[in-house]
Amino acid sequence: MDMKKYLPNVDLEKLGKILAIKEAYQRGDISLDEGRKRLKDQVGKIYPYEIALAEQELKTIEEDECHKEDIQKMIELFEGIMDTTRPSLPLNHPIMCYYRENDEMRKHMHAIEDLVQYPIIKNQWFDLYDQIADFRIHLSRKQNQLYSILERKGFDRPTTTMWLLDDFVRNEIRDARRLIEEGKEEEFLALQPTIIADVLDLLQKEETVLYPTALAMITPEEFEQMHSGDREIGFAWISVEEGISKEAIKENESSAPQSDFASELSALLQKYNLGGGNTDPLLDVTTGKLTLEQINLIYKHLPVDISYVDENELVRFYSDTDHRVFPRSKNVIGRDVKNCHPRTSVHIVEEIIDKFRSGEQDSVDFWINKPGLFIYIYYVAVRDANGRFRGVLEMMQNCTHIRDLEGSRTLLTWANTTPQELQEKTKSMDSKECTLATEKHSSIELTGTTRLQDLLKTYPKLREELPSVNSAFKMLNSPLARIIIPKATLALMSERSGIPLDELISQLQKLIAKYQSE
Repeated sequence: MDMKKYLPNVDLEKLGKILAIKEAYQRGDISLDEGRKRLKDQVGKIYPYEIALAEQELKTIEEDECHKEDIQKMIELFEGIMDTTRPSLPLNHPIMCYYRENDEMRKHMHAIEDLVQYPIIKNQWFDLYDQIADFRIHLSRKQNQLYSILERKGFDRPTTTMWLLDDFVRNEIRDARRLIEEGKEEEFLALQPTIIADVLDLLQKEETVLYPTALAMITPEEFEQMHSGDREIGFAWISVEEGISKEAIKENESSAPQSDFASELSALLQKYNLGGGNTDPLLDVTTGKLTLEQINLIYKHLPVDISYVDENELVRFYSDTDHRVFPRSKNVIGRDVKNCHPRTSVHIVEEIIDKFRSGEQDSVDFWINKPGLFIYIYYVAVRDANGRFRGVLEMMQNCTHIRDLEGSRTLLTWANTTPQELQEKTKSMDSKECTLATEKHSSIELTGTTRLQDLLKTYPKLREELPSVNSAFKMLNSPLARIIIPKATLALMSERSGIPLDELISQLQKLIAKYQSE
């Protein structure tokens, strides 16, 4: 795909001059004044998308290219020649959402600058880094949504170069959090100026070239279509109203009378056994007959996430589950699977496909094993009845809970069953069964080593009420809960919230006593 097709008329000779002057200045071959003079004399006014197009058309990809680019020097060079002001857009416009998140991220960086001046209070840093962690949502949406549509229009530099910088900054934030968790406070503080510099550099690169180029290449209709995928992945720190396109409203208005007529006609035909009543016909599947709605419901309720890449290495399908381990958006459909991964892992994707295609291998698995989190990933070659390669199926599951299971469960129990309800339920059991069941839900001894997930299994209402004990526990009702809960103990909760352990245990005992008396 040719990127130029989606931009106003561009002059490749002009682009060559821009790139040559920019690189000469960055190498130190010419001074800032000389670079500005050459740009003014040889080029004149520059649009951000011309920088993007010059990089795309005239420059070969270099490893870690985006990270090496000194954005501040480029802005200095183009000062007065290129417009870098923020566009005027509605608050809920996809690009404005990125700008708004950037503003929030800058506030977090200012908070770091403020905190480093004082002696470390861990709870303050934990709280700040818990908020900063949501930056990964911003990056995920950008990679899966914005990069995807630009790539389909021939602008794949974000996918091939900027993605590396995204992941570098994300990992840097993660590693800093790990340092303070491990008590390496001096190393943690020493890393903060680097984090601030790298984050601000990334934000500036987005705003100087990426977003203006996206605005030049993507149509209003395409931005409207992006809303759905953006909401699937989510937003960092900002609230975004539900948006409905004008086209969808018109289509809905025009189709409403027809829909009512179609329903009435269908009912009439069905009444007189003339057919037409079945609007969702049964489809022949390998072992049975299902409607399309039933097929979609089955996929939506599978305990594993599924993605399918066809024999042409294009993403064709993923299951849309509420418990999805990693985010996906509709923009990934029809995309080359290699462009759905950062360059650092593309070689692994290529090797899997090559070995599956050749028949050398049929499956391979990976797993992510972190404290309190175990993700299992399984790839299998899809072949037809004749053994012909038809693609790759990826299955992914958060198996943390499964790994934690011990002993056996042979009685029907529900996660939200209270001890009192269980006692009523077991009255009809024989004494041996009753003993087994009540032991499963007996009161848990509260100590520093008591695990939060064990408490919540027995007393699920605690999850909603813990934030009233201390605001630090609000995280238990956030998307991070699936990571926090499995590794949290009462001692860790005491440390993070600042509540003395004895006081925390006392508060929990009061809540538990209340549940038992209800």
